[in-house]
Amino acid sequence: WAKSNLAPGSTVLSDGLACFNAVTDAGCVHQPTVVAGRKPKDLPEFKWVNTVLGNLKTSFSGCYHALAFRKYGAQYLAAFTYRFNRRFDLSTLNERLLVAAVVCAPRPQRSIRAADAHC
Repeated sequence: WAKSNLAPGSTVLSDGLACFNAVTDAGCVHQPTVVAGRKPKDLPEFKWVNTVLGNLKTSFSGCYHALAFRKYGAQYLAAFTYRFNRRFDLSTLNERLLVAAVVCAPRPQRSIRAADAHC
């Protein structure tokens, strides 16, 4: 994955998980930051990671507090991921959603509720 998605010479910041050592095989620099407790909150390297995670938690707790997260968690995460990946082009979000709904074939309710069902 790293060889096809990261430019050689890139610096990869991580939490020190051993699997990130493989990015060095792709010609990248691995800069692990091992922390404990609430310290990551104070590190500037994790500012945007913390922002995204905070937005995700707020989205779930605000919109889905009355629903069973264990049962529908994958759907919530999929919806958040869809919006997050398209956050820079919000003006076309409604149009893309409408196109996706039109080209999707009819589905039974069981299929709609399954998190891994695709149109």
